[in-house]
Amino acid sequence: MNKLIEYLSERIKTVVWTCYGILALVMAHSLYVDKSHAHSWAEQYIPFFWSIFGFAAAAAIIGFARWYGHSGIMTREDYYDSPAEDEESGSPKTTSPEHA
Repeated sequence: MNKLIEYLSERIKTVVWTCYGILALVMAHSLYVDKSHAHSWAEQYIPFFWSIFGFAAAAAIIGFARWYGHSGIMTREDYYDSPAEDEESGSPKTTSPEHA
């Protein structure tokens, strides 16, 4: 698997252009799909509706997850490296010998 990744990373321009070509073929094919049995107005009249909808939904999920992560669920990178601090005083916690 590592050899495949190295092979593709050495030829990144070819990989990118191949992906663009596949995307163009999929978009061209979607223009010829029969839309007479569409379920909604948007599905029938907006070209590439489901592609746009899927991209927007994925972007919204990623944006929400990023916001949620940065809003307090993530911790600093050195969380496990530094000693624990007392929440009230901000000084490192010390344990007395009788409690240890």
